[in-house]
Formats: sequence, C-alpha cells, structure tokens
Amino acid sequence: MNFAQLLKTNRSYRRFHEEERIERQTLVDLVALTRLCPSASNLQPLKYLVACSPQETATIFPHLAWAGALRDWPGPAEGERPAAYIVILGDTEITTRLNVDPGIVAQSMLLAAAERGLGGCMIGSINRRGLRRALGIPNRFAIVLVIALGRPAETVVLEDTKDPTAIDYWRDADGVHHVPKRPLEELLLEF
Repeated sequence: MNFAQLLKTNRSYRRFHEEERIERQTLVDLVALTRLCPSASNLQPLKYLVACSPQETATIFPHLAWAGALRDWPGPAEGERPAAYIVILGDTEITTRLNVDPGIVAQSMLLAAAERGLGGCMIGSINRRGLRRALGIPNRFAIVLVIALGRPAETVVLEDTKDPTAIDYWRDADGVHHVPKRPLEELLLEF
C-alpha cells in the first residue's frame, strides 16, 4: 500500500468487530513507534495506557463521546465497540504545552494500525474526570486523547464537497459513513 492509499484507508472508524480482540503486544508495538516521532523541543512528554481486555475496554467506553455530527447516534452498540484503546497522557511535570505532540503520535499510530488492517478513531470528547477516576490516573498526567482501535465494521467514503459549509459527515440509509473533504483549490492560497 502506498502512502496515499494508507491515508485513504486511515479513516475515523466508529464501529468495529468487537469480538476480534487485539493483542496487547500490537498496542505496545504501536506505542513503540511513537518513540520515532518528532516531539516539540524533543521533550517527549507523552505517556500511554493500553487497554485490550473486555474488562478494560468496558471501563473506558462510557467516558467517551462519539461522532458529534451524528446527533441522534449514541455511539457504537454492544458488539460494535472498540476492541482496544490507547489513552494518550501528557506528563505535566515535563511540560504543560501539549498542543503538537499528541496529533503527531496519534496519526502515526493510526497509520501503523491501518497498515495492519486495523481501524481507529482519535477521540478528544472525553469525560476526563470520570476516566481519571475509573483508571486511577494520577493528577500529574493530563488526559489528552483516546485512540479507539479494532477491525472496522463500517464503510467510510471520502467525497469532495463544493459547498465549504457542508463539512459534516453523515450516514446514508445503508449505514455508509460519508466524509466531505474540501477541494484542493480551496486549500491553496495565492499571495
């Protein structure tokens, strides 16, 4: 798979084959790749919690919000929930400036997951207080993102949009997830 194909394959999947478990070592391998990523000022402040057992994933799931543009959808049903999570934490004793590194490592892990036939979703809409309590995360660690992972159980289609205000993703009657993308002409500016 070339890089463009990998980017097209790496979508925000929100429904999975939950029964297809992911081995802990796969998650550890994804985290190990983050050591190769750039880091602002090379501080490397991010830490990770990996969860792949049914008990661990059940503990994390209720603290996440899913697909804000799908207002009537409460999130994946039982059997469609992620098989694993990686919780990205920022060590505030190293730095409180955690605005760049999380996106770099999250995208890197998701691309590596896509290369392995997995899909995922970066989730920033988190009940951080509840998740901190449920997982016993010390206060020094900021909960930055949660990466949901599993074998995708949905089709995601990219579409060029002509209307710059029509960027909300949506699902059709067959459950296919459509994601509008702005055209290249709109992205490139001339000075």
